[in-house]
Amino acid sequence: MIVRSRPLLVTLTALALALPTGCGRFGGDPPVAAPQDAPPAATGADPVTEPTSAPPAAASLDACALVTRAEAEKLAGTPLEDAVPVRETCSYTGPVTGPTAQVEIYVGDGAKKFLDIERELDHEIWPLPGIGDEAYAEDGAVFVHKGGQWVAVKLVLLNDPKESRKPLEEVARTVAGRM
Repeated sequence: MIVRSRPLLVTLTALALALPTGCGRFGGDPPVAAPQDAPPAATGADPVTEPTSAPPAAASLDACALVTRAEAEKLAGTPLEDAVPVRETCSYTGPVTGPTAQVEIYVGDGAKKFLDIERELDHEIWPLPGIGDEAYAEDGAVFVHKGGQWVAVKLVLLNDPKESRKPLEEVARTVAGRM
């Protein structure tokens, strides 16, 4: 039997992207603040009209609110443990006694990167018309884009992935309705 490590690789990739890089917070000298009475640096722009902050980012979505435990259990066809949220992800896993099942939800850049990786690997991906601004599916996952936000839902089961296509499409519609 060939064991596919792709779900593990995708999960590890998403976690690596989500983990903080530290940015020099530990050790070293604290950052030096500019004097309060120092004149603004000469940039050639009028400081009064120059924006002082970046435009607001799109509101962050709660990955665990996009797919409830009951919906994840329906998708997996088995009872699942409570949600485990980690930054922009949420995972529902099967009990340690089995059966093997997991539903993963990714929000934001990690979801888009997941889709990009699947495309780079030349996996078969097809559009899901009428869901969000755009939506795609592959065996075992769906990707929804709406209002500038990406969400991916990954289903890990030991079954023929074709059996999960319709339930995953239903989850994609539910997710798009909540975005």
